[in-house]
Amino acid sequence: MNEVKLLSERSEYIHFITQKHYAQRIPSISFAYGLYIDNILKGVCTIGKPASNSLCVGLLGKEYSSKVYELNRLITVDELPKNTLSMFVSTVLKILKTEDLAIVSYADEGVGHNGYIYQATNFIYTGKTKERTDKYTPDNKHSRHYTEEYNHLRKCRTSKHRYVYFTGKSRKKFIKLLKYEVIQYPKGENKNYVLGTRNKTKIYNKLTEKYYFE
Repeated sequence: MNEVKLLSERSEYIHFITQKHYAQRIPSISFAYGLYIDNILKGVCTIGKPASNSLCVGLLGKEYSSKVYELNRLITVDELPKNTLSMFVSTVLKILKTEDLAIVSYADEGVGHNGYIYQATNFIYTGKTKERTDKYTPDNKHSRHYTEEYNHLRKCRTSKHRYVYFTGKSRKKFIKLLKYEVIQYPKGENKNYVLGTRNKTKIYNKLTEKYYFE
């Protein structure tokens, strides 16, 4: 039997994320839900505030920036029945229907994702982010741990498909306020990564003017 439960304790999902997600890093988490099959945790979905304030303001404007959240982790074990993942996401969105939220989620081209799960659950597609570079931090740490010691290195961020979903009574208002263009869903072949492995990061060394992966 499938069941989706609110995970109120950090210890309930922290190991699942760090051991199975390709980023192997814990993001900001405001809501966490677990997918249980026969009382065994088989998946985790988390939603939290985005690290980018410009995204929060740019999506709906400054007045509603506090309503912008990100579906930042969606992980399940392999070999689940077909449509289990879309059922999981759909159930989470139904649970959140009492909240007025603008939920952004990304499908990373760098790991071969097109975002079909978001298409199946009626997210709005607003195009791709641009490739860019971020401050480098060692050991896959968040940029808030940056120090000048690593000023000569830049971490490359791949282009990502950006999806948006609105919940609550403000859904129709938020759709009208959306500042990104709504376009057709992207298509292409998805690639799967091996659970428990971290996706390698492309690094640019400004001193040597060369790239490498770590």
